[in-house]
Formats: sequence, C-alpha cells, structure tokens
Amino acid sequence: MINSTSTQARATARFVRGSASKVRRVLTQIRGRSYRDALIMLEFMPYRSTGMVTKVLRSAVANAEHNLSLDPATLMITQATADMGPSMRRYRPRAQGRAYQIKKQTCHISIAVAPQDT
Repeated sequence: MINSTSTQARATARFVRGSASKVRRVLTQIRGRSYRDALIMLEFMPYRSTGMVTKVLRSAVANAEHNLSLDPATLMITQATADMGPSMRRYRPRAQGRAYQIKKQTCHISIAVAPQDT
C-alpha cells in the first residue's frame, strides 16, 4: 500500500559508483520492510552496495524525523529504486596497439519512507 506523498520522506544518492542491477538486488530485499528490519538485513548482507543503501536509508529517515516530525520506529520503506546513471569510459591497452573500452557504471539510488498503517 502506498501512502500519500505528503507523509513520505525521500532521500536520493546520485552518481554512485556501482551498477544499478547490483544495487537493485539489495533494494528488492528491503522494500516494504520496517526501518529497523531493513537496517538489520543490510548489516549482514554480503554485498558491497549495502553501504551506500544504508547511507541513503538513514538520510531518508532523518528527513522524516526532522522535516515531518515522524517517529523513526514507525517508519517503513515504501519505495526503493535504483536507476542507471552515466557510465565513465576508461581504456585498457591490449595487444598489437589496440585499446579496449571499459565502462565504469554509476547509478542513482532513491528511497522513500512513510509511517506504517497499523
């Protein structure tokens, strides 16, 4: 269930180094969970992208606490998305004077939290 946008608090991290597909596999596991459960899950996941997702989640909860005066204990994650950002292009020298292109991907992470309806 999606709450009205007036009671949602959002946070976004843009141009994060890492592919969007690897961040999405973390976000799908925490989407719809409470803030406390999501933090516990993120702490024990073996993925590199959990550090930045945790940072964005804490920022969204801080926005809800300070801007909307919501209690962090009642918040749950209503939206969590990772969109592709621009790719940085680097080149690696190869045999016989050739150069292979390496794409270092970036992504934009956005998380929205809202109070639970219980």
